[in-house]
Amino acid sequence: MNARLALLDTVAPGLTESEVFRLALQHAVGELGALGGTVHLRGPMSALRLVSAVGLPPALTRSWEILDQEGPLAPARALHRGSGVWVPLRSGEPDAAGVAWPGSGLAALPVFSGRRSIGALTVLTGEGGEPAPEHWEFLRTVVAWAEDRMAQAPRPSSPARTELSGERLRQALKEVSVGSWDWDIRTGELVWDEAAFEVYGVRPADFTGRIESWMRIVHPDDLAPALAATERAILDHTVYEADYRVRRPDGTYGWTLARGRTTYDEQGEPLRMVGVAWETNESRSARDALGRALRHMSDGFLAVDDEWRITFANLEAERFLGFSEEELFGRLLWEVPSARQVHGLESRCRRAAAEEKPAGFDVQMPDSGQRFHLRLVPGPDGRTLYFQDVTEKRRLAEEREAARHAAAERAARIAELTAELAKAITSQDVVEVIARRVLPPFSAAGVLVQVIEGDRLHHVGAVGYPDDFLAGIDNRARVTGDPAWDPIATGTPLFLSTAQEFTSRYPDIAELPFLAGKQAWAFLPLTASGHTFGLCVVAFDRPRLLTDEERALLTTISALVAQSLERARLYDAEHTRSRELQRSLLPQRLPDLPACTAAARYLPGAQGADVGGDWYDIIPLSGGRVALVVGDVMGHGLPEAATMGRLRTAVHTLADLELPPDEILGHLNDLVGGMGEGSYVTCLYALYDSTTRVCSLARAGHPPPALVHPDGTVHFPEPEADPPLGAAQPPFETVELEVPEGSLLVLYTDGLVESAKREIDEGMAELARILSAAHEGAAVRTAVDLERLCDTLTAGLLPTEHGAADDAAFLVARLHALPADRMASWPLPQDPRAAGQARRHVREQLTVWGLDDLVATSELLASELVGNVVRHAKGPVRLRLLYGAELICEVFDGSQTMPRIRRATETDEGGRGLQLIAALSGRWGARYTPTGKCIWAELPLPDGRDERPADAADQADLLLLRAADFGDDFEGDWEALL
Repeated sequence: MNARLALLDTVAPGLTESEVFRLALQHAVGELGALGGTVHLRGPMSALRLVSAVGLPPALTRSWEILDQEGPLAPARALHRGSGVWVPLRSGEPDAAGVAWPGSGLAALPVFSGRRSIGALTVLTGEGGEPAPEHWEFLRTVVAWAEDRMAQAPRPSSPARTELSGERLRQALKEVSVGSWDWDIRTGELVWDEAAFEVYGVRPADFTGRIESWMRIVHPDDLAPALAATERAILDHTVYEADYRVRRPDGTYGWTLARGRTTYDEQGEPLRMVGVAWETNESRSARDALGRALRHMSDGFLAVDDEWRITFANLEAERFLGFSEEELFGRLLWEVPSARQVHGLESRCRRAAAEEKPAGFDVQMPDSGQRFHLRLVPGPDGRTLYFQDVTEKRRLAEEREAARHAAAERAARIAELTAELAKAITSQDVVEVIARRVLPPFSAAGVLVQVIEGDRLHHVGAVGYPDDFLAGIDNRARVTGDPAWDPIATGTPLFLSTAQEFTSRYPDIAELPFLAGKQAWAFLPLTASGHTFGLCVVAFDRPRLLTDEERALLTTISALVAQSLERARLYDAEHTRSRELQRSLLPQRLPDLPACTAAARYLPGAQGADVGGDWYDIIPLSGGRVALVVGDVMGHGLPEAATMGRLRTAVHTLADLELPPDEILGHLNDLVGGMGEGSYVTCLYALYDSTTRVCSLARAGHPPPALVHPDGTVHFPEPEADPPLGAAQPPFETVELEVPEGSLLVLYTDGLVESAKREIDEGMAELARILSAAHEGAAVRTAVDLERLCDTLTAGLLPTEHGAADDAAFLVARLHALPADRMASWPLPQDPRAAGQARRHVREQLTVWGLDDLVATSELLASELVGNVVRHAKGPVRLRLLYGAELICEVFDGSQTMPRIRRATETDEGGRGLQLIAALSGRWGARYTPTGKCIWAELPLPDGRDERPADAADQADLLLLRAADFGDDFEGDWEALL
């Protein structure tokens, strides 16, 4: 410790302040084993400026460049207390400046100049904690040494004075720049004019408008004297003058001279300091030549005292005012005739001077019309006025501004039009954008867009034209001498300013202007990808001569319209194909079945193609049963639509096999799983039996259906949802519901009830509310009622203005039960007598139902079906007749062996039974039951004519053949037919 102090004592006086600070910090950091140290000096407005740092990187010291003297940081505390302070820091804890200093604490001591504290020395210690007493003593000794050497440091001096002459002098004076500044002493706000930014070498973007901006650029060695001169001028009410170096953007320093004057309030408190500054890198002789430079500068320059008497005028000012400098010297500015004729000059100058800050404004000479820009800068000894002839400059600026404004307006129109056209999807959208964005700015009255199809022009859309006129010019063949075809042939726009010009150019169709009600036109060919495919006509209801700029703008617009219209036409074609594909993949119409009356909707998403993977279906089955299906292929587009088509076909095939719902979903799961990873489908399969009013449901990842009871209550059956098809593991759960007569069953995809703004639970609750309200409002019985209900659901859950992002499909079915008096069932014995009993039951029941015309055929079918069961199956045997839209004859047995039709030869004794059934019935088949199987056949009901069926003779022939196989049991059949 003593060795370091002895080493410092050997340093001779004369070091600069920055060297003194650096040596003091180096020895303080070394003795304490610290991480680094800083020295801050006091500035105006309670600011501390960092003037020296040792051992700390800029990233850590940047936030400490300017500190608040009244703040909580260690340097400010030491300055405020006037003694050393210790501020411990936990490891990694950020200080008040927002920096995480890696140390254990900060030790700071104030630095004095005489009895006044002027700054602080701070040391960032390591992990040893607070400095020991001997270390504090060492720091105080080092600070005392620094205070002594600061007092002996040389004061900053200006550059050497060398005499300049000739071209070098003229060049130096030409480049002199004088900047003005205005410092609010109370708030610290600092204002520079443009010249001051050049003098101080600061970019406006880097200027904070505070006195700290000036402190940051002053050389550390010059800051203390400059601050002392500031304080001295304020306290002594004298003129402030200081020479100091400022840092340039390239890191070098240049000399600057600043002069200013302070203003005070009624209590004598300082308010503002206003002054000027200029570079002083050149010699004093160059600065002395400033007057000569000002004398010959191209701008007018006047200096006046506090009473506005002229003290200096350069040659340009003499020329402008019409007097020599000797004649102007001491003369009141407002008494000069040239200044007196400028209206408001005195009041504006006095108002600007009263504000004690630089001001600039334009004035105009009434006789010549010349415009001058006048800049008034207040100084400590008076005011200076600069004036420059800006007549031509302002004219060019106004022309540029007008051109810029026109260009900006034109660019804004193009940008708005481009943005609107980018949103246009269909060709009609493009026409509407033209009408909205192009017609108003040009005061146009109509637009017509046509495209070429073959050798004819067809309308795409029009606005502002009579319908009869449009009908008359649609489908126009290609001809020469036509204002529509000529621009297309040449590829250049055609502009007609009056109806007379139109008539003189196209006399053969001179009536068109009258029919259209238009007086001027712009025929703009539409060209995209090097191909002209149509025409856009912008028309006016009065004569209109378009300027070159307007014509160029319309030509540019037509190119944008052509690109957008070509894209829209592709979309229209794709849209049409998509709609046709979707219509072909979905049911063309729903079947009209006794078991249910239904209506359905498919609603494509608002984004992308109008095809998707949502579908619905109603599949009629045997025995008064019907399958209701709804499904959703995940995704949106043509691949999903193709997958949907495959699945819909598969569902039809599996349903025709009379499989139960869980088995159908199992087969579909295998089919979807074979399509590859990423293929997922949700599906709901409902099987309704009108004879039992039982509905069996199975669903794979699909929302539950809504069941609307006859009293209007809505119930969502909640069987446990299995995973989607493609990810499920069969078997699937099946739930059976008893459905009251006249209930509504609503099947839907998630796109109806779920969206980005609505959870599925909320959507299902809204669906239930709409269904209940619709039931209360009116009975839903007929197909027309169901169509209205579909419209209500669409409007309530998928309003057009919201634009759903996902497809939606839903099916609304009113379920009907087959009346008990339309059903009849009998058990039969397992022996040959069963056929005769079956014939008797059929004959008696059909007589009760009034279906005597079907007795013979029905007896034959029942006898054949029962005979097959007796011969090939096992009991128990049961016969059932259903009287609905058709007459259905069903025979149940306990075997699961399915009958198989084959072609019998002439020598075969059997094998003709199923051929007979196929020939006599409209439709036949077999299905499994929980206890065996059911073989059924359908007969269409008679049309009311009381005559023998036309095919009775063929039936008799078949009966004779069958009697040979089965014996006397068929005698009754034969007699009935005869």
